[in-house]
Amino acid sequence: MPLRLEYSSALDVGRARHNNEDAVLIDPSLGLCILADGMGGYNAGEVASEMATKTMRDTFRQWLLSLTQAPAEAEVARALIAAAQEANRQVFTAANTVAAYAGMGTTLVAAVFERQHVWIGHLGDSRAYRLRNGRIAQLTRDHSLLQEQVDAGLLTQEEAAYALHRNLVTRAIGVEPQVVLEVHPHDVKAGDTILLCSDGLSDMLSDTQIAQVLQINNSLDEQAAALVEAANAAGGRDNISVILAKLH
Repeated sequence: MPLRLEYSSALDVGRARHNNEDAVLIDPSLGLCILADGMGGYNAGEVASEMATKTMRDTFRQWLLSLTQAPAEAEVARALIAAAQEANRQVFTAANTVAAYAGMGTTLVAAVFERQHVWIGHLGDSRAYRLRNGRIAQLTRDHSLLQEQVDAGLLTQEEAAYALHRNLVTRAIGVEPQVVLEVHPHDVKAGDTILLCSDGLSDMLSDTQIAQVLQINNSLDEQAAALVEAANAAGGRDNISVILAKLH
């Protein structure tokens, strides 16, 4: 019997920014969730994140409609990668042909639920987590200078929490002519909650704090709102975006 999915999302400008450059998209008909954290000049970041999420959704949908039989799971990964490449092409082209959009780009994290797996693809430092039986696991590894320094042993995780260059990403949509989405499958089962979030949440709250917020609130809508509230209470230094998907 296929698992049933319930979704919720929340967006908030935070306490330090004047505009929201994040975008979220949920398409239950595709089992697809996409979250993007834009960057660039005035208004350009939100253009990049909106363009990337919609292009990726449209490209992935066209691929599904072209199929004559159910796809093999590995094909889902390839389709996600191709959809991200098309999103990258469009954002990169706009950034290099429209003066107001020069330098824009966006991080991105996407989830596709397929049978007993969720395929997670990401670029940059927007993250995916899985909450299972009260335990939280980070499913993505940031594409960032900070993560590279931690991996090289130059910084501890504790030192990284206070580093000044937390937001320097090494991979993003729209910055280079070509980009490769990192994609991995993860098992899911009834009771799991998948969280996608921008660094406006993960920079403000530890993994343990995120898990605590999710467990003390009942509905997905309450959980999404509580995560935003907690990130703002911790300082709200950036836009905050979350997508929650609960498996039943």
